[in-house]
Amino acid sequence: MPEEVRFDSFYKYEELTGLLQGWAAERPELLRVESIGKSFQGRDIWLATLTNFETGADLDKPAFLIEANIHALEVTGSTAALNLVQRLLNGYGSDEKVTRVLDTRTFYVIPRLNPDGAELALADTPRFVRSSVRPYPLLDQQDGLHEEDLDGDGRVLMMRMRDANGAWKPHAEDARLMVRRDPDEEGGEYYRMLSEGTIRNYDGVSIKVAPPVEGLDLNRNFPMEWAPEGEQSGAGPFPASEPETRAMVEAVVARPNITGHIAYHTFSGVHLRPYAGYPDDHYPTGDLRAYTLIGEQATKLTGYPAVSVFHDFKYDPKQTIKGGAHDWFYDHHGVFSWTTEFWSPQREAGITDYNFIDWIRDHEAEDDLKLLKWNDEQLDGKGHVDWYPFEHPQLGDVELGGWDMMYVWGNVPPKFLEREVAPHADFAIWHLLISPRLEVHSLNVEPIGENVYRVRLVLQNTGWLPTNVSDKAVERKAVRPLEVELTLPEGATLSAGDRRVDLGQLEGRVHKRSPLWWWGDDATGDRAKAEWVIEAPEGAELGIEARHQRAGTIRQVIKLLG
Repeated sequence: MPEEVRFDSFYKYEELTGLLQGWAAERPELLRVESIGKSFQGRDIWLATLTNFETGADLDKPAFLIEANIHALEVTGSTAALNLVQRLLNGYGSDEKVTRVLDTRTFYVIPRLNPDGAELALADTPRFVRSSVRPYPLLDQQDGLHEEDLDGDGRVLMMRMRDANGAWKPHAEDARLMVRRDPDEEGGEYYRMLSEGTIRNYDGVSIKVAPPVEGLDLNRNFPMEWAPEGEQSGAGPFPASEPETRAMVEAVVARPNITGHIAYHTFSGVHLRPYAGYPDDHYPTGDLRAYTLIGEQATKLTGYPAVSVFHDFKYDPKQTIKGGAHDWFYDHHGVFSWTTEFWSPQREAGITDYNFIDWIRDHEAEDDLKLLKWNDEQLDGKGHVDWYPFEHPQLGDVELGGWDMMYVWGNVPPKFLEREVAPHADFAIWHLLISPRLEVHSLNVEPIGENVYRVRLVLQNTGWLPTNVSDKAVERKAVRPLEVELTLPEGATLSAGDRRVDLGQLEGRVHKRSPLWWWGDDATGDRAKAEWVIEAPEGAELGIEARHQRAGTIRQVIKLLG
């Protein structure tokens, strides 16, 4: 059996590379690994292709892309991607759905799109950047506070320092918890709170937070409504300017069989769908319904709610996110794309009915007490560090402590990691199994004269989704029609019909409604027919190829017999 995924810690780049290559060497009939490009620092960006290669090439089957770890800190996504690969390898031949999906379809998995940033986050003395390590838009460090692991304990915590004008005070019930000072309050013990770090060119008075040199956000660098830095922070100088983003864009364009996509991120415990910049009435009606139905299944399988970014996940009510991957996948390519944000410490602590973004900005202290209690009981206190004195080289006496963001918020603690990511493999497999799939309904050859034959081919889409996947794909002209092409035997002539036939798109079952729906029907929109009359010597072999970018390719050779 292939080496098992490790859940007690996160994989560094060399370990991840070794695991993938070891699996590929052990199971070459199911897995191939290739580099789709180099990161800014020159690391290979690996793409794993999973299918049963004995039943056809990967490009001849409907496919699904899983992409993880575009953001440096969010290494949980890499483990989830590796867990999916392992589930497919271990389940082939014994698990019916896994066997069916690999026999008939293809998974593409990019377990770490941003290896440079992840390597920085996983270093013994870590630094946390948003995405790429490339300096942009600044070229050198600015004056002010820069996050840093000051005491070399492998954590970047918070610093609190006594300040009579501070905005924070210890909670009366638990002094570990810092709460807001009341608007009219005076005479207490107050603190100023900062990230652990040092201050460049400190003047002894003023402390400002310096902008990071590494200001890129690779998930703002995709072509969909890309906007420059002044409008969209982290966007880069032009769409797909960064080698990591460009590698993924080129890989997707080279694989037109991709029918869907999930990006693995952290945190919030939610499945996010487009649009980031438009309300739901921007969708074609059928696409919104399909997204809703897929989201309901995602919730059923994983427990995570499925929501709209625009309606439920805005960082600022007056701003929208531009240049994101899932908007690009859906709006430009017309495939259903999701962002899965793993992990909700709030739900673990029993906090419910909260807004994903607003809660982070502001919430009641009672929620923090619940989180501390959960930390003490379930994490043995490892998630929140008790404040301890530290002699800061510039500020003097401070205390370090607070939440270990990398351990408990930015990622799933190892104790819960396998439990948290495992159901998402089920959702990925289900999502690929609903893709369109081209099959032969019937193929008949009838002799109608001496060395004259009528050939009739009927094709059908057996998938839940239509061959075009979405109405947006048709609107954007992002997908070609179903094509059938003949290869005539030597000495044959085509008396009726065309050598190459376009048969349009085939429906799926996604839009079948209640039998009570007035405008519903169960007509055969999932089928298409092509006919030819061919003159050829008896016993000659006729080649037929039926192909659709997203639904797959069928090749058959038939003998013309009287």
